[in-house]
Amino acid sequence: MFKAHLVVVEDDPDLREVLKESLSREGYEVSVAEDGLSGLELIREVTPDLVCLDVMMPGLDGIEVCRELRADKAFRRTPILMLTAKGDEADVVLGLGIGADDYLVKPARPKELVARVRALLRRGSDIAPEDQDGALRVGSLEIDVERFVVRANDVRLSMTPTEFEILHSLAKKPGRVFARSELLRGRGGISFSDERTVDAHVRAIRQKLGTAGDMIETVRGRGYRLSDSPS
Repeated sequence: MFKAHLVVVEDDPDLREVLKESLSREGYEVSVAEDGLSGLELIREVTPDLVCLDVMMPGLDGIEVCRELRADKAFRRTPILMLTAKGDEADVVLGLGIGADDYLVKPARPKELVARVRALLRRGSDIAPEDQDGALRVGSLEIDVERFVVRANDVRLSMTPTEFEILHSLAKKPGRVFARSELLRGRGGISFSDERTVDAHVRAIRQKLGTAGDMIETVRGRGYRLSDSPS
């Protein structure tokens, strides 16, 4: 039976142990690191299925580690869950904007941590077989689910698993308005902080799409939809 391997990078020794125990009890294999530099080395050594990454660490902080991972082709699709003591919107938006998939405000409750980890692992592997029948084209966008490739105006783009899922969901039904809760599958109820997460991901997607980013339209009070051409 497959056992997902997780890496937890957290400088607080007590919290690091709590996170490791909580995730280990759920059947995951968990490796830990106490700072950003050793965490980055560990991640490159073991190639985990998911990374839990503290934002505020001495030396190499979580934002820089996340940026390093997303710049490395081997880890562009690895789900990254950021852990922040601040819950500050600027930290959240920055982390999600450079490629993190989700975030939790510390102290993280074990049940919520496990739920977020499960959702991210599912999101990374939940490209359904029935979707793997060729490229999906909407206007200047091309989304190849089987190869995990997005092109806009014939330029190949790098997307995180969450960004890919959101864009793919919108592209499957152009013109349909999707509530934010529909764009974060596996979450159950969606809170205000979750809405900010979706908004941050959409901003990052638009930026990556360049001129094609205007195809993602905001419907005030409802959510988002994908037009077949830039507005």
